[in-house]
Amino acid sequence: MNNEAKLELDGKTYRLPIVEGSEGEKAIDVSNLRSETGYITLDDGYSNTGSCRSQITFIDGEQGILRYRGIPIEEIAEKSTFVETAYLIIYGRLPNRTELKGFSDLLTAHQNIHEDMKYHFEGFPATAHPMAILSAMINASGCFASNLQTDGNSSQFEVQVAQLISQVRTIAAFSYRKASGRPIIYPKASYKYTANFLHMLFSNPYEDYELKPEVVRALDLIFLLHADHEQNCSTATVRMVASSQANLFASAASGVCALWGPLHGGANQAVVEMLEEIHKSGDDGSKFIDAAKDKASGKKLMGFGHRIYKNYDPRAKIIKQACDNLLSVMHVSDPLLDIAKKLEEAALREPYFVERKLYPNVDFYSGIIMRALGIPLEMFTVIFAIGRMPGWIANYREITADAKARIYRPRQIYIGPTINHYVPMHQRPGSPKSQQEAG
Repeated sequence: MNNEAKLELDGKTYRLPIVEGSEGEKAIDVSNLRSETGYITLDDGYSNTGSCRSQITFIDGEQGILRYRGIPIEEIAEKSTFVETAYLIIYGRLPNRTELKGFSDLLTAHQNIHEDMKYHFEGFPATAHPMAILSAMINASGCFASNLQTDGNSSQFEVQVAQLISQVRTIAAFSYRKASGRPIIYPKASYKYTANFLHMLFSNPYEDYELKPEVVRALDLIFLLHADHEQNCSTATVRMVASSQANLFASAASGVCALWGPLHGGANQAVVEMLEEIHKSGDDGSKFIDAAKDKASGKKLMGFGHRIYKNYDPRAKIIKQACDNLLSVMHVSDPLLDIAKKLEEAALREPYFVERKLYPNVDFYSGIIMRALGIPLEMFTVIFAIGRMPGWIANYREITADAKARIYRPRQIYIGPTINHYVPMHQRPGSPKSQQEAG
């Protein structure tokens, strides 16, 4: 294969190196383009720009492939847990029995937030969005961590990783309990990661929440399937902030803020909002399906299709089965879930949707599962953030471990006015003629 590309500009030929990834992905290295030619590349939204070289996650959208550290997501979902997957993503390999126990013990040891942080919750109004609380409290928790540093191989970094992964669910649960006016429930050392989160969300001081295995497994699977997804908006934000050598907590908090946007982490919430809209209109889904086929209607099927996956979202295949199992076990009677099943059947059967590959994606099924579990709508994106934390940490560790890494500093093409000059106030259009008139 030719290992360089040729670019002709102003009668000159420039040679640009070609970089190939381990899965055969090819890229043209333009790192020195400006210094050699005076030109830069323009790629609005970075949709065709490789911002880094990474060893964490591989996606082939055309083939519907997702792998964490080379392991297919199907194998991980079937055989692993969220905690083990977090270790794999962050440290680059599956842990042995001793390492996994040590990691799990660290999570247990650091699951309680500092007692002084409870006063921070009191400063938020009852109407505060849980994502606002989550980002602020993650940043604040960094103040209680000792020896903040960017060395991803130190024992202190391992402790901070455990603090962040463990306490993010504690912070999330506390924010939910405060918003709903219910007493805070502390974590139990005897419960595993996901079971503990459900306990903190739904238990009462006088009675623990019943932890059904199917319920725990369904939520653990949501965390696992969202653990990393290459250079999406929030992960790229974490890398951007980390490139300035900001600490782990500040970088993770920035990821929460990016995820909060409805075009990113709000997709599963949009699914339920769509179902609510259909139900309120008195429709069982049939009319909405017909309207979705008509571009002029303005109706869109939320939770169907994916920007990256041009084939079926591999995570959707996995979570669909968990969703079906959960609904059969819980015997939930919910008209919104009935509508969801009707939309799913149409998308998988009708030629209009099949030809356009508008298959249900992971957001569709995760939204249904969280609805069935009784998780409130405003907490959906928080659940996403808890699951994505290992990926953010892994990307933070990757960029801070690179000795050649530089602070991210994209260029731009300026399209504003050319040379301009300051105009005194009295000479500006619409201003009084003198300072006296202005007074």
